[in-house]
Amino acid sequence: MTTSTKKHFHKITQKSWDALTIDEREIIADMIEHMEEVRDVNQEYIDYRTFGQRAADAVAKVAGSWSFIIIFLVSLLMWAFLNTEILGPRHQAFDPYPYVFLNLVLSMLAAIQAPIIMMSQNRQSARDRLDAEIDHEVNVRAELAIHRVDERIQQLEQTMHETAQLLLTNASANK
Repeated sequence: MTTSTKKHFHKITQKSWDALTIDEREIIADMIEHMEEVRDVNQEYIDYRTFGQRAADAVAKVAGSWSFIIIFLVSLLMWAFLNTEILGPRHQAFDPYPYVFLNLVLSMLAAIQAPIIMMSQNRQSARDRLDAEIDHEVNVRAELAIHRVDERIQQLEQTMHETAQLLLTNASANK
């Protein structure tokens, strides 16, 4: 048990550390040490991803980019041009107009790509929830700190008031 943990506990509860059971000490120490940790949502998000989640994030990153859209559009135009203008007049088109094979390929791509992108969106939702949890922890810490500062200010005001009373009493007695 660190001295810092004992000090924090004493500040929060104003109770003696020695009056607690071993289990109570361990629970409180874990809580305080967890509160003292600075959590990085980005690092936690990266550290705890499974292989499938990493793959889904990578696919969503690529599929949701302008580069992918442009390359995909160029590929579709090349497919149509090749089958219509180059191979079509020679009757050698592997997918003549109305491009039935292309429709099949695009449907299969969409059937696979959509759930993968949804998995990545679910991961983003989980990341947002983790971010909200960390924000809440920060708010709780700030509230506790403000409470401690407020108590300290009240103590100082009380001390100043008592000092002022003593000064007035001494001034009255000296007259």
